[in-house]
Amino acid sequence: MPFVQRAGRLIVVCGLSGSGKTTLARTLEGRLRAIRFSPDEWLDALSINRHREDVREKIEALQWKFAQDLLAQGLTVIIEWGTWARSERDTLRLGARALGAAVELHYLAEPVDVLFERLQRRGRENPPIERDAFSRWVAIFQVPTLEEMALFDEPVVADLSHPD
Repeated sequence: MPFVQRAGRLIVVCGLSGSGKTTLARTLEGRLRAIRFSPDEWLDALSINRHREDVREKIEALQWKFAQDLLAQGLTVIIEWGTWARSERDTLRLGARALGAAVELHYLAEPVDVLFERLQRRGRENPPIERDAFSRWVAIFQVPTLEEMALFDEPVVADLSHPD
């Protein structure tokens, strides 16, 4: 029997803090039997402050290495990093495509006041995020354009409002 290589699929979940990335990523993880990478969860497991950018960068680099290995094996991987910059999303898309994988982008957006309220309510950040700091995050976030979205594949799970 001949060996058939199945193409992997990368799902990039993009959005600001509080936009629902983790909720969506967990839903997709269950439905697609995917492997999900979240730096926040690794930082929490290691008892490291989520805002230690130097450590976050190292974790994301390690997660991306694992993700590429899994994609090359034909598996589905979910990156839940926020990917605030277009350059990050381009790097992930092009890297996955080089492995023959399909790539989806799920962009989650909510009004700024809703996002800030969610962050305050969930209380996971220590110290709590100040409004000024959050406003700076909003200012540097690069919203995916329609042109950028067109570079990605259609999602395999189109309707997430209904269970399997």
